[in-house]
Amino acid sequence: MTSIPPSMSSGTAPPGGSDHRARRAIDETTIGSTVTTARTRIVGERTGWLADAIVAAVRLGRGLRAALARGLSTVSGVVTPLGWTIAAGAPLALLAGYAWGWSELIVLGALGATLAVVAALYLIGRTRIVAELVPPASRVAVGDPATAMLHVRNPAGRRTFSLVADVPVGSEIVPVSIPGLPAKGELDRELTIPTARRGRLALGPVRSVRADPVGLVRRELQFTDALELIVHPRTIDIPSTSSGLLRDLDGQPTRDLTPADIAFHALREYVPGDDRRHIHWKSTAKTGTYMVRQFEETRRSHLIVALSVASIDFGSDAEFELAVSVTGSLGSRAIRDGRDVSVVVSAVTPEFAKRAVVALRPLATLTPTRLLDDLAVVEHSPAALGILDVARLAGDDARGVSIAFLVVGSTVTASRLRSAASAFPPSVAVVALQCDPGAIPGRRRLGGFTVLTIGSLSELRRAMRGEETW
Repeated sequence: MTSIPPSMSSGTAPPGGSDHRARRAIDETTIGSTVTTARTRIVGERTGWLADAIVAAVRLGRGLRAALARGLSTVSGVVTPLGWTIAAGAPLALLAGYAWGWSELIVLGALGATLAVVAALYLIGRTRIVAELVPPASRVAVGDPATAMLHVRNPAGRRTFSLVADVPVGSEIVPVSIPGLPAKGELDRELTIPTARRGRLALGPVRSVRADPVGLVRRELQFTDALELIVHPRTIDIPSTSSGLLRDLDGQPTRDLTPADIAFHALREYVPGDDRRHIHWKSTAKTGTYMVRQFEETRRSHLIVALSVASIDFGSDAEFELAVSVTGSLGSRAIRDGRDVSVVVSAVTPEFAKRAVVALRPLATLTPTRLLDDLAVVEHSPAALGILDVARLAGDDARGVSIAFLVVGSTVTASRLRSAASAFPPSVAVVALQCDPGAIPGRRRLGGFTVLTIGSLSELRRAMRGEETW
C-alpha cells in the first residue's frame, strides 16, 4: 500500500505554500527600502519620540526660513538703495556718536531715524480701487487716431485717496491722475496712443506708485496686465490685380503645349501613348487617320513681392517706410484677389555671426492682416542682403512665378536693377518699384523689365492702373 506524503494530506497547504508566504512577508518588509525622503535623510530608519522631535524641529526651521525669505524679498522690493543706506547708517551714527561723544553724529543718526519712520508712514494704508485698461482696436494703421480707456472703480464702502497711475505706452510712461472716488464710484480716463510709427506697442500694465518725498521707500501696485497694440504700415486700396498693369503683364498666353488642359490649340496625328479620350472622331472619320486634340498649357498666376531691407538700398527712413507701404498694398491686394502670392524680405545677419546669412525671410500671406502684422516689425539694416542677392535667391526659387515685384529705394542704380531683373527666368515679368518721396513719378523700360518710380503712396494706384501718363 502506497503511503501519502504528509504535504499532500487533506487540509495541508500545497508544496511550497509556507515558503511562499514567508517570501511575501520578506518582500513587504523590503518594499520602499530604496526610497529616500526628507525624514530618512534626517533620522534614517529610527522611530520614537526623539526622532519625531528632530523632524518637527527641522520642519519648523524650514518654515521660518521660507517666511523670512519672503519677508526679505518683500522688503527689498520696497526699500530703495538710499533707504538701505539710511537704515544701516543711522544706527551706526547713533552708536558712534554716543560712544565718542560726537553730537554731529548723534544729530545725523536721529535725522536718519526720523526720515525712516516718516517714510514707513507712507506705506500705511491700502489702495482699494479696481482698474481696467480697455485698448483700442488691436490693429491700427500709421497716423490713425487710437485711444485707450482706463476704467477705474471703487468697490469699497468708503472714499479712496487720490493717486497717480503710471501707464506704459511703448517706451513712454503716461501719468494719469485719479482723484479720490466715493463709495462704489467710477471714473473713466482716455489715453491717446501715439501711432506716428508702425510697430508693436506695449500698453500697461497700469501701476500706482506710493513713495515718500525723499525716496527711501517705493511700493508699486499693479492693477492690469500688459496689452499689445500693432500699428500697421499705411496702405492704399489699389485696383484689382485682374486689371490694369498686372493684367497686361500676366495676359500673355503661354506657348507651352500639353496633351491635356483647357485652352484648345490644334489637332495632330495620334502617336502611341496619347490618351484615347482626346481623339477627335469627326476629324478621324474625315481623314481616315486618328487625330487627337492638343492644348495650350494654362498656368495659375503666381506673384512674388521682394522687399530689400538693406540700408544701402534706401536714401532715408522715409523711402523705406514708403517701400514697406507699397509692399503691404501690393500683397494685400493680391491676397484679396485670391492670387498665389509670396512676400519675402532679405534676411538680416546677426551682429556677431561668423558668416553672412544668405537667405530670404518669407512673410505670412494667409490673410492681409497677417501680412501687415509681419510688415509692422520689418526694419532696414546695414547687415541685410541687398536687392541683387534678394533677386538671385528669389530667382532660384521662381518655379511657377509669373510676375516679380522688386521694391527698392532711390539709391539703387539702373545697372543694379538690370542685374537684379536678369536673375529671373525670361518667362517672369519683372517690375521694379523705386520709392523716392518727392520725386516725379514715371515709368520707363530698361531692357526687358519695367521700372516704376513712386513719389507717394497715392501714386501707386495710378501706376497699377497701367496709365501711361501720370
